[in-house]
Amino acid sequence: MSHHLDSPLARQDPRLDITDLYVFRGERGTVFVTNHCHSLAGEDVPRGFHPEGRYEIKIDANGDAVEDLAYRFVFAEREGGGAQTYEVYRLAGPEARDPSAEGTVIARGRTGGTVGTDGGARVWCGEAGDPFWIEPDVLHAVGHAFKEGTTVDLSGWNRDEAKNLFAGHTVYSIVLEVTDEELLPVAGEEPRIGVWALDSLATDAGGWRPVNRAGLPMIHPLFTQFDEELGDRLNQNVPADDLRLHGDAVVDAVAGVVRAYGTAQDPHAYAEFVVGCFCPNLLPYTIGTPASFGFARWNGRSLTDNAPDVMFSFAANAPVTLGIGRESVTSKPGSSFPYVPAAA
Repeated sequence: MSHHLDSPLARQDPRLDITDLYVFRGERGTVFVTNHCHSLAGEDVPRGFHPEGRYEIKIDANGDAVEDLAYRFVFAEREGGGAQTYEVYRLAGPEARDPSAEGTVIARGRTGGTVGTDGGARVWCGEAGDPFWIEPDVLHAVGHAFKEGTTVDLSGWNRDEAKNLFAGHTVYSIVLEVTDEELLPVAGEEPRIGVWALDSLATDAGGWRPVNRAGLPMIHPLFTQFDEELGDRLNQNVPADDLRLHGDAVVDAVAGVVRAYGTAQDPHAYAEFVVGCFCPNLLPYTIGTPASFGFARWNGRSLTDNAPDVMFSFAANAPVTLGIGRESVTSKPGSSFPYVPAAA
């Protein structure tokens, strides 16, 4: 999984679980996609978006891992047919990092339909097919390796029988496409941004409790499959504190696997390099360029990038493959807005 049901807190209500974050070039500008509420959670759990939650796309424009721009989505209760109305807020500057700031409403809509803003942005929210793929046997082997400091044991796995655990499943997507005219002035001369998503739940005291945070793909499958306490803790802090709070634990996990493989003269030094790429946990993207989350470069993430092979192999310093790819996705992404696959 990328972040599917990645911690006890997120599993309490899958509507607040971020399964994936994508950032790529669209027809009009930069597209941000967050997916939530995976159908794998079961038939007896609430579906759609949480009416007491808020869903935020946060953008760092100067490399300090602090948000300079944020887009916040809030949803009403589900209607009889399952549709929900929603509002989108834009928060810039100090407001973007202030949980109590109200922001400015830029769009109002209803799930299943496209809404435009005065600035030329487009919004779509609703049920969609899951474009992500994962092979469960490889997934679990990777989790054990990084928990126990071993190589990834696939001795009992038959690649010819590899299967996509998420084939035919659905998610609830938030799709926001922002024009260059709106985004470039925030990014400045070097239009390189760092992006993360945050889902929060209203508290009885009137504040907001962070539930799930996502930046780079595959962080949780690597390090928290069998360490659920760490899974919750990774979701609670802001990105700027990632290295200080979690760096040592992640370095130890990476170094253990690399040492087992014997692929680096100094496994600890290699692990420190990896963690320097993972922390702060932001998805980097250069505005106006094609997205590619690959072995040679991390620049956004398209709906068809093979994030598991990339992240597993990078962290292990050894080739790790799922044996499946985008061909295993049941419903395919599109080239026009809203880009996400249709719900099966």
